[in-house]
Amino acid sequence: MTPLFWHKEALKRKDELLKELKNLLSIESILDESTASAEAPFGQKIAEALGYVLELGKREGFQTKNVDGYAGHIEYGEGEEIIGVLSHIDVVPPGDGWTTPPFSPEIRDGKLYARGALDDKGPTIAAYFALKIVKELGLPLSKRVRLIVGADEESRWRCMAHYFEKETMPVMGFSPDADFPIISAEKGFFDIKAVGFNDKKETPDDGWSLVQFKSGERVNMVPDYAEVKLSVEGDVFELKGKVQDYLLTHQIQGYAEERDEGVAIVMKGKAHHGMDPDKGVNAALAMARFLARLPLDQEGATYISMINDLLVDSFFGEKLGISMEDEFMGRLTVNAGVFDYEQDGKRLVRLNIRYPKGGDAEEILQAVEKKLSRYHLKIVEVDHKPIHYVDKEHTLINTLSRVYEEQTGEKAELLAIGGVTYARVLDTGVAFGPLFPESVETAHQRDEFIDINELLKTTAIYAQAIYELAK
Repeated sequence: MTPLFWHKEALKRKDELLKELKNLLSIESILDESTASAEAPFGQKIAEALGYVLELGKREGFQTKNVDGYAGHIEYGEGEEIIGVLSHIDVVPPGDGWTTPPFSPEIRDGKLYARGALDDKGPTIAAYFALKIVKELGLPLSKRVRLIVGADEESRWRCMAHYFEKETMPVMGFSPDADFPIISAEKGFFDIKAVGFNDKKETPDDGWSLVQFKSGERVNMVPDYAEVKLSVEGDVFELKGKVQDYLLTHQIQGYAEERDEGVAIVMKGKAHHGMDPDKGVNAALAMARFLARLPLDQEGATYISMINDLLVDSFFGEKLGISMEDEFMGRLTVNAGVFDYEQDGKRLVRLNIRYPKGGDAEEILQAVEKKLSRYHLKIVEVDHKPIHYVDKEHTLINTLSRVYEEQTGEKAELLAIGGVTYARVLDTGVAFGPLFPESVETAHQRDEFIDINELLKTTAIYAQAIYELAK
C-alpha cells in the first residue's frame, strides 16, 4: 500500500472528519473543578468531551472504555501486546482577542479555527479516523491498538496516573501532540508553586500601595493579561502619564484608570506555549518592569522586586542561577505563568521550568527555593517530570521514520523539545506530529488553528503508522 493509498482513504472521510471535529471543538472542555463529580473529576464539560469521543468509537463498533471519567480508550485489533496512541481532549483557557469565538469553530482560508484545533482535539480526531481507516479496510493486526484519551493533560496529568493504575501499559506508542518528524526526547519539567503572606504596611509618603497584582491562568502559558490596583496616595494624573509613556515606549497595549478609590493598570501581551516563553510577550513581566519605577509600600516593593530580580528578561534561568544547555535538547527555559498578590493577604507565583539533559532536578529545585526565600516566598507544591527519551535504534523509531519518509519524501530527523507530551507516560513512547516543520505553531495562542490539508495528511500518516506498528 502506497502513501497515496493512505492519503486517498483520508480524503474519502474528509467531510465526516471535519463534522466530528467541529462538534468536539464546540465543547468548552476547560478544567472546572467547581462542576466536578465522581463521574466528572475535571468538570462537566471535560466529561462531555471525553464522552463524545468514546461514543464515536462505540457507534463504529470499536471496543471502548471510560475509566472513571479520568481517561478512556477506543480499541481495535487482536493479540496480547498493545500499541498506544495517547491524546487529550482538555484545553487551556482561550484568553481574549479572538477573531471569532474560540468555541465556535470556523473554517477560513483552508484553516479550522478554534481552541483545541491543534492542541489536541484535531490530532485526536485524526488518530481516531486513522484507526477507523484500518478497521474499515479490514487489515489484519497481530496487536491491539488503543487510542487512549486523557482529560487532564493541560493541568496535572491526574488522568494518566489514574488510567495506568487500572489499565495495561502498551509495549510502545506515540502521542499526536507535538511536531513531526519524531520527538524522541523531552526535557525534564517542573511546575513550582510558591506562596508567602504580607505583614507590613509601610508606604512612602509620596508613593503608592500595591493593593493587587494578578496575571495568568495556567503555568504552562505565557500570560497575555496583567492587572494591578494601586491605592490613591500619589499624583493620579502623573501616574497615568507615566503608564502611557511606558506603553508607547515598549509597544504594549494597556491603560490606566481610576477605579474603586484607587488606580487600576492593565497591560496586554501575547500568549504562547510555556515551553518557549521568549516567543510570547509576558504581560506580568511587562507590568513588573513598569512598577519598579514607582515608590511602593515595602511588601509590594518586595514582590515586584522578586519579579524583576529573578524573572524579567531571564527566560533561560540566568537570574535564578540555573541556566544550562545541551547540544541536542537545547536550553533550560523558565516561564513565569501565574501571579497573584493581595494586600494583607497571600502572595503567589507559579513557575514552569523545563531543563535539558545534564540538569540535576534536585539542584535546580534547591537553587530556585533559595532565590525565592530571599523574597519571603516558600515553595509549597512541586510537579516534576523527569527527562524522557527513546533510543534511536528502537523499532518504534525505525518504523515511524520509514512511514514519515514514505509519506512526505523528507528525512525523519529526531527532535528534542521543551514540551511535555503523553509520550513520557509510556515506557517506550515518542511524540509524532501533527505539526509539520513548515507549519505555524498556534497552540495556547489566540486564533489557534489547524490547516485542513495538513490535518488530512496527518490522518494518512497515522493510519499507515498504526498499521505498520500493529500488523
